[in-house]
Amino acid sequence: MNDLLVTATIVTYKEREDVLKKAIDSFLNTTLNVKLYIVDNSPTDDLRVLCENIPRLEYIFNNANIGFGAAHNIIMREEIRLGRYHLVLNPDISFEAGTIERLVQFMDQNKDVGICMPKVLYPDGSLQYLCKLLPTPINWIARSLIPIDRVKKKLDYDFEMRFTDYNSIMEVPYLSGCFLFIPRHVITEIGVFDEGIFMYGEDTDLCRRIGRKYKTMFYPKAFVYHHFRKGSHKNLRLFKIHVKAAIYYFNKWGWFYDTERRKINNRIKSLYITK
Repeated sequence: MNDLLVTATIVTYKEREDVLKKAIDSFLNTTLNVKLYIVDNSPTDDLRVLCENIPRLEYIFNNANIGFGAAHNIIMREEIRLGRYHLVLNPDISFEAGTIERLVQFMDQNKDVGICMPKVLYPDGSLQYLCKLLPTPINWIARSLIPIDRVKKKLDYDFEMRFTDYNSIMEVPYLSGCFLFIPRHVITEIGVFDEGIFMYGEDTDLCRRIGRKYKTMFYPKAFVYHHFRKGSHKNLRLFKIHVKAAIYYFNKWGWFYDTERRKINNRIKSLYITK
């Protein structure tokens, strides 16, 4: 076993170098013992030049787009390559020095937490509502097709936990895969991403599996900036991938009669909705 404290994987696909460089610099801007893996799903290895001379960074070229979860799993399934904590990090994330330190401190003090996510902001500082309940088919599929704004807002209010203030530490069943901080022993015990999902929903599935034995937590005392917007709602190809992932997820966990989902979501709402 190595003595790394924190490792991270960034999976890229035709990523802009300037965007990726911000993510790299953000993670490596620490005196902690860390290592970053760039796993490149792009058709060419153009990013190799950017990565090859950066200390504490290893570049892996897949020469194929094998999917988000499968690419992260290249590192996550090899326990010997992981630090005490492992970070699943999107290439369009940036954050200030001290962020990793705050997350390590929180996790060191809360051994019952199996995965956590910081507050996620857009570059202008506005909040991204990425704390979510476990999804229903309406949340994941029908919501994208509903033309009535007030109906969408009502669905989002519940699903995205907008009944909370997003300023308090809280238990959240579904954390966004843009930034997931996980202890190594939890990965070893619970497993890696389900590779039956190419993209979208693999984070939901992993959080749900971890949530059966550990707490899944939102930690807003650390925050990051995320440039991503909902591409799957604007691009037909990505929308089809999203729908395919949703079908796989609901076939695995249950569609409308998912008793476990109902119990979990009701418990979370009872904790944070004031009567």
